[in-house]
Amino acid sequence: MAANRRPTLADVAREVGVSAKTVSRVLNEDGPASPETREQVLAAVAKLGFQPNLMARNIRVGGPDTTVGLVIPDLGNPFFGAVARSIEDTVRDRGLTLLMGSSADEPDRERALTDKFLARRVSILLVVPSVGADHSHLKTHRATGLPVVFLDRPGVGLAADSVVSSNRTGSHDGVAHLIAHGHRRIGFVGDLPVKLYTRRERLTGYREALDRAGLPYDRSLVTNAHDQQGASAATSQLLSLADPPTALFAGNNIVALGIVAELARSRRKDVAVVSFDDVPLAEALEPALTVVAQDPEEIGRTAATTALSRLDGDRTRARTITVPTRLIVRGSGERPAPELQRA
Repeated sequence: MAANRRPTLADVAREVGVSAKTVSRVLNEDGPASPETREQVLAAVAKLGFQPNLMARNIRVGGPDTTVGLVIPDLGNPFFGAVARSIEDTVRDRGLTLLMGSSADEPDRERALTDKFLARRVSILLVVPSVGADHSHLKTHRATGLPVVFLDRPGVGLAADSVVSSNRTGSHDGVAHLIAHGHRRIGFVGDLPVKLYTRRERLTGYREALDRAGLPYDRSLVTNAHDQQGASAATSQLLSLADPPTALFAGNNIVALGIVAELARSRRKDVAVVSFDDVPLAEALEPALTVVAQDPEEIGRTAATTALSRLDGDRTRARTITVPTRLIVRGSGERPAPELQRA
């Protein structure tokens, strides 16, 4: 066998001196084989480093693969990394392996990934939906028993389980916290695109907090960004207004990093900041960053256990499960409004 070629079933058969069918029977445990033959086959498999093609076998016999497919928007976002780790920890106990791919928040790329996962007959499909994606193409698969669970955002065109954060309540709590410290001009820097479910929910929470406090909604204080550079530029734009905000609410952790970087560059220590979603090393910033923390581990665990219950035969109606957020006070959100500092 050539050194640069992966060993095949035929190579194992040749090593033992039996037929490929005999090797297949031993590995799949679907036919008679003597203990001696079994021992020889397994020894040859170990010696040659042979890996059975489980996907091909499962397609042949009509069974599901022992894998879970997960589609997320961004492999580099710590939030989705934590969600994926939690999913993997949960499904591993059931002998399932997690396969993951990034959609880059593009519907076509999401569809291509889900099609690939479906082609290999994954046991479970988990998807963070892209803006503009239509999931009606999954109806047949779900109807035939495939567990489909949406994470972070609900799907479109398919009645399936969803696991989301309490986006609206969390945003309300973060903005109300700034209001409680005397701020009346509070900027909102949200994610893009503007139709993104989490962005819409968090903006609604922002508006509800203002309304409850009797404060007007000012469109000039609302802007958007999808990366750190964009968030820095949006922060600069807000602070250059004739009547600038004295506090900023970041719509997610990536936006928060851009806001903090811009405030540091401009040496602005008088602007309060609260971020939706925690940030790595948030406690190391000066001041430490106050956040509305999501629970990505619980989101991943809940999505995985929900899917596993469906795999075990749960046929109840699709449901949306909301995972609570919590306000973590660290310093940046407790800076009082300037007029209170002068009092």
